[in-house]
Amino acid sequence: MRNIVVVDCISSGVNYIEDIVNRGHNPVILELQPGEADAEAYKQKMQSNYDRIEYEYDLVFEQNTYSETLEMIRELNPLLIVAGSEHGVVLTTRLSNDLGLLGTPIENLEAMTLKDKMHERLAEAGLRHIKGKVVTSIDEAVEFYDSQSLKEVVVKPVYSFCSVGVRICLNKQEMIDSLKEIFNKNNAYGDENTELLVQERINGEEYIVNTTSCEGIPRLISMWKYEKIKTPEGAIVYDTIKSVSNLTLGEVEMVEYAYDVVRTIGIEYGPVHGEFMIDEKGPVLIEVNCRPAGLSMKAEYLDMIFGQHDTDSILDSYLNPERFKEQRKQKYRLPGYGAVKLFIAPEDILAKSVPIMNMTPKLNSYYDSTLHNIKETELFVKTEDLNTTCGVVFLANKDANAVTEDIEFLRSVEKNAFELILNMETNENSKINEKQIINRLQNLVKPIEKYGNGLLITDQDVSDINILQITLENIHRLHGHFDYIIVNLNKSLINMDSEQTVRIIIELFSYIKIGGLVIIPKSTYNYLPGGRKGIEAIIKNSNFNIEVPPFGIKNAVIASKN
Repeated sequence: MRNIVVVDCISSGVNYIEDIVNRGHNPVILELQPGEADAEAYKQKMQSNYDRIEYEYDLVFEQNTYSETLEMIRELNPLLIVAGSEHGVVLTTRLSNDLGLLGTPIENLEAMTLKDKMHERLAEAGLRHIKGKVVTSIDEAVEFYDSQSLKEVVVKPVYSFCSVGVRICLNKQEMIDSLKEIFNKNNAYGDENTELLVQERINGEEYIVNTTSCEGIPRLISMWKYEKIKTPEGAIVYDTIKSVSNLTLGEVEMVEYAYDVVRTIGIEYGPVHGEFMIDEKGPVLIEVNCRPAGLSMKAEYLDMIFGQHDTDSILDSYLNPERFKEQRKQKYRLPGYGAVKLFIAPEDILAKSVPIMNMTPKLNSYYDSTLHNIKETELFVKTEDLNTTCGVVFLANKDANAVTEDIEFLRSVEKNAFELILNMETNENSKINEKQIINRLQNLVKPIEKYGNGLLITDQDVSDINILQITLENIHRLHGHFDYIIVNLNKSLINMDSEQTVRIIIELFSYIKIGGLVIIPKSTYNYLPGGRKGIEAIIKNSNFNIEVPPFGIKNAVIASKN
């Protein structure tokens, strides 16, 4: 049994551990020093990644000097060293070269990690690249902008990841404003931004092409397509990432170009997570990241979509060249379809609950989610990049339409009823006008009585109506199903958190017969997260149809059970 070292084992890099164990080797995690990051927060972040690992591993720590770290790793006599994240690429490459292990030559390290140097390498090779300049001041940036007759540009740190600090600028003034902002911030690793890269903006469709190389020959692992949006401040934020299955016009040329990029950068062994754009001129590189694809995607999830997962395929390129060669011969055929929805927080939110946790598992293509229970309150900052995404839902299905429908549903909730995603719980001080509620219920029940055997679940006793009335506390005593149910809950909901509220509403729907109706009046949906649109989202998520109301019924949502 030999040691295989994973440097900075976080995100999808944790999948290495199982793959190493399954190959009969011993995994060793090399944890990096926190650098400028808060030590306690860094420790918690690393532990949260380790908690996802179900196998035994050894843990060692980066020493105060490189030579000390090198000697510590030398004593382990490792078979291989791999990077679990972008932050681990530099140390992985240095250690592998100094210990004579398989990897990419050290002279290619800058082209592997610095966003300006990778494009310089492409230019030298005559490959399409993006025009850009590293600047240390706003004056330098303005001079470059004017000299190149640029219009739209992208400003980004030279060394970073997850779109942290990336800004799209539609004119010179936006560029100046973005430079002022980012020069005063640190990059994704906590280091000061003393240099920034200003690049011409390429407008097109953006992709991920994941490859791994063996003896300098790359092969495709997976392809994804981004959908991003630009915030009013110019930040680029992720909306969805969808697997690419059947290649369309221009995508084959992109794969060919991606292979050329990998070889031009000088990758001998291991992964390239490449981000590319296709415009009217064809494909062009945005940047390469020489590590597994991120977003903490589980190996099983990737296997469902692509029939393989990055870390296993990467290990093949080092340890099993024959299998690597066989995989190169295989056609690009996916067993399923996948998508990732990344929720965008429109502002800083001090949330108390995550109601949509009770809804996402009901989606036809649901696989997993990063949404979690909130113990008391938790601050979610406004989404500006991948790191500030406020929640992720992973979808996979053999039916592409199922994935597409679920993505559109989640987008609709995000746009129209964000309180279902993160809720600040502001109903505590709401006042109930019981007299008005009772009057409206009396007017609502009479035209509905003809629909059959009904039930009113209510917080107020309503007189002069012919319908069974029951409180929420007594709902467990019910037996059988009803032709229609009217839900009048308000006082009951005020003291509940939104997660409980959504669970209760979904449970009440189970008392409806097939073809039966559920009626949610304003006296209830006003107290649900997202209001009227929120209850409509819950109805759709429960596989009910939202019905057109008959004349005379208003301020109520009517749905029927499929």
